[in-house]
Amino acid sequence: MKDRLRAVFCDHLSIMRGKYLPNSKIGDHDTRFCQSTFGVHYDKDLLPSPGSMMMEGLPDMELRWSADDIRPCWENGTQIVLGDLYDAAGTPLAMCPRGALKRAVAAWEAKGLTPKVGIELEAFAFIHNDEGKLVPYDSLGGVVYGTGPFTDPRGFNDAIWDVAEELGFKLDMITAEYDSPQFEYTLTFDDALSAVDDIILFRQMAREVALSEGVILSFMPKPIVEAGGCGMHINFSFTDKDGNNAVASGDKGGPDHLNDLARGCLAGLLHHHKGLAGLIAPTANSYDRLQPASLSGHWQNWGGDHRNVTTRVSTEGGAKARLEHRMADASSNPYTAVAAVLQAALLGIENGYDLQAMETGDGFEQTDATVGAASDLAGAIADLSSDTVLSAAVGQGLVDNHVFMKEAEVEKTKDLTPEQLRDFYIFYI
Repeated sequence: MKDRLRAVFCDHLSIMRGKYLPNSKIGDHDTRFCQSTFGVHYDKDLLPSPGSMMMEGLPDMELRWSADDIRPCWENGTQIVLGDLYDAAGTPLAMCPRGALKRAVAAWEAKGLTPKVGIELEAFAFIHNDEGKLVPYDSLGGVVYGTGPFTDPRGFNDAIWDVAEELGFKLDMITAEYDSPQFEYTLTFDDALSAVDDIILFRQMAREVALSEGVILSFMPKPIVEAGGCGMHINFSFTDKDGNNAVASGDKGGPDHLNDLARGCLAGLLHHHKGLAGLIAPTANSYDRLQPASLSGHWQNWGGDHRNVTTRVSTEGGAKARLEHRMADASSNPYTAVAAVLQAALLGIENGYDLQAMETGDGFEQTDATVGAASDLAGAIADLSSDTVLSAAVGQGLVDNHVFMKEAEVEKTKDLTPEQLRDFYIFYI
């Protein structure tokens, strides 16, 4: 067959949705979906969420894309494209996560700065045993920073690497993480929109390639109760009009060499810490990970080369200077998560928030910080609803839809056992 087009978008639940379309659609084009998709939950429940128009006839929305954004897909005879969503009147859809990121980028560009982003993804691998039960992938002698067959006996990560290389994904690394069978995937820095487009497609590709090898690769925050969690660390910086790294203060990095831009970004992230959690750690399972003494970004704090703070200041200077926000997990939509982090950082610049002192505690037994993220999804959503400034910056329509769906999720998951909670999410995240 001629190449077909897989036209996709990443929705409010971080699920990829789309259509296969004929070869004639490979170019500047569009296709329609039901807008009430934004009222569909993981369990297929259709809810009257704000913006979904479920009670207004379930009308269409439109996905539009540019030919320049079409790229080869990992499926044979297929090309793939991410697009932007519009309502029936041709207005950008308020709930569109990719649109939220574009607005965040534009807000920074209005200040003469271009956001650059690098994302680290962590995941656990599962297989079905002889009885058909989902169990952790047996990585035999898997260790942190492990490579080779003792870490990945089936070699499914080799298959992911081969496909990524063939399709032009700019891999920075693949390695085993602290807990087995846990893996980390990192792509190189790029302009914010390109970086997030790439990580969303890479994540989907990795899950589908792993599945072809008999492996369920899950980016759930904490699918194994006894093991650690999986984050989605957001590294970011900005280039100025001359192409220089705007968060750098010369060749030296770290807390002793922060410039005003970096300090303002840190202040914004700390000020909106509790509200951010509701957007970037957005599932019930997120709060099994987002706890004190867990290297997860629970505390409202910052530091230098310190993995037990929420925002880590790189010790590298010059072109590699950056801030690393460590709270998010990949149950969040990466467009929404990066948009929220960038908007919170910008609010710090615009509103002149004071920057609290750097964390001096170890993060395990002692912390200076006294404020942390909520202990559960219900609390985090309440904190997000209370943070009207952050909500307005990210996009009120998106946040209103998000809050409604997540309040429903609290009720849907409140009585589930850990295994039932895992199974509620694992085939979607």
